Amino acid sequence: MNVYGSIETTNYRPEEMNYHPEESRYSRRGRVLYSSFDTDIGQFLVASTWRGVVHLLLPTEPRDHFFSWLYKLFGAENVLAQPPGSSGSGPSAHNDLAADEIRKYLTLELKAFSVPLDLRGSEFQLAVWERVRQIPHGSTASYSEIARAIGRPKAVRAVGAANRANPIPIIIPCHRVIGSNGSLVGYGGGLELKRYLLDLERAVH
Repeated sequence: MNVYGSIETTNYRPEEMNYHPEESRYSRRGRVLYSSFDTDIGQFLVASTWRGVVHLLLPTEPRDHFFSWLYKLFGAENVLAQPPGSSGSGPSAHNDLAADEIRKYLTLELKAFSVPLDLRGSEFQLAVWERVRQIPHGSTASYSEIARAIGRPKAVRAVGAANRANPIPIIIPCHRVIGSNGSLVGYGGGLELKRYLLDLERAVH
């Protein structure tokens, strides 16, 4: 028996994947543009499709994880560096907006993100991430609370696995999910960064 419960992976058909008329010379899997941006806590990497941000790498995470995740999902030939100075619409605009909003979040100028997202995951993961997005700025929720909120009260371990697989941290605030006893438990960017983000948010509440 799978200890993580029954989690069905969504198999997207080509027509359901992000596809834009301007992408005709690329694979139907879609093109992804990535860029980096600096903040007071280090350099982030962000990648977007035409639909929105698809992946965000924290400064404390290995860069190779970012690219291996993108290559596996989209194919290396479709993962391209954002041209310098590019802006306007599509992936470049999403990357630029994500960078601007992350910087404002880290300087206490922004509490809620508006950048479009292009989430890829199983139905269970998407349900967990949507519930995590609803945790208010400055608040926390336990894994068991998330499990009950999505109607899967016994799937606490699966919620933890989905939280660890979150491809867009901070914007989907998985750092706000803690243990039932109040402990920080784990975080892809490390417990020091998780504590920093929680303390940052509490400073304005």
